[in-house]
Amino acid sequence: MNSAASLVTGCFRMPRIGLGTWKLEGADAISAVLAALEAGYEHIDTAGRYGNEEAIGQGIARAGVARSRLFLTSKVWWTDLEPERLLASVERSVDSLGCDYLDLLLVHWPNPAVELSNTLSAMAEAKAMGLVRNIGLSNFPSRALSKAVQLSSEPIAALQCEYHPYLDQSKLISICREARIAFVAYAPFGSGALLSDPTITDFAAAHGTTAADIVLEWLMHQEGVAAVPRSSNPQRIAANLRRGNISLSSQEMAAITALHRPDGRVFSPSWALDWDE
Repeated sequence: MNSAASLVTGCFRMPRIGLGTWKLEGADAISAVLAALEAGYEHIDTAGRYGNEEAIGQGIARAGVARSRLFLTSKVWWTDLEPERLLASVERSVDSLGCDYLDLLLVHWPNPAVELSNTLSAMAEAKAMGLVRNIGLSNFPSRALSKAVQLSSEPIAALQCEYHPYLDQSKLISICREARIAFVAYAPFGSGALLSDPTITDFAAAHGTTAADIVLEWLMHQEGVAAVPRSSNPQRIAANLRRGNISLSSQEMAAITALHRPDGRVFSPSWALDWDE
């Protein structure tokens, strides 16, 4: 794994840019994975809920990339957090992907109806069984994250949440830095809204690059932050990894950060816990 393009927190290392695969299914998922691996990606992010793990596994197999070169993340859905269901979910993911283990297993969304300590114990068991190498969380607000850190017998390696310039996640990121947890941004372009934002497009024009590159550079300038942008376009997939030779000034960084707004969150399903803002 290329350390220059990796995020290191404690003893945990992961590629800072990964391929997000939500809504990519069948042939689209296979072709996206093939394009990503050809472009040099090492991190593929999926979930049992996405229904595409088998297709992703087919893409990896077709690419012929050694398992040791890959970092695979998957997630357990919030209705499968009881220990027996969680372990069955992990085994399905590993089988569907055609791999021996996951590099990172995340709780997809918290479920207050299930004792968090039981869920974390089951994840630790999955690690002891060799099914996963690291455990983490997704879509946990700060109070739930802090509780998980206290309860878990295994280090919480990563937290994956929606994050982009329209959504302030400074509270969560601060907790992650203090606890040496990697923060992974999904929906980094705000489901595309940021790609037409005047501040972003003006900076893109000034740097001779794209709006997507500006947003990703803003993320990569932040300590402890990784990102998993989703795309099915081979050219865009490759561009997200390369990003060109861009350096944002402190003034540009501050201007982009200042874009956050109260209605900036895109994803807030009915089963989500109360957010921090």
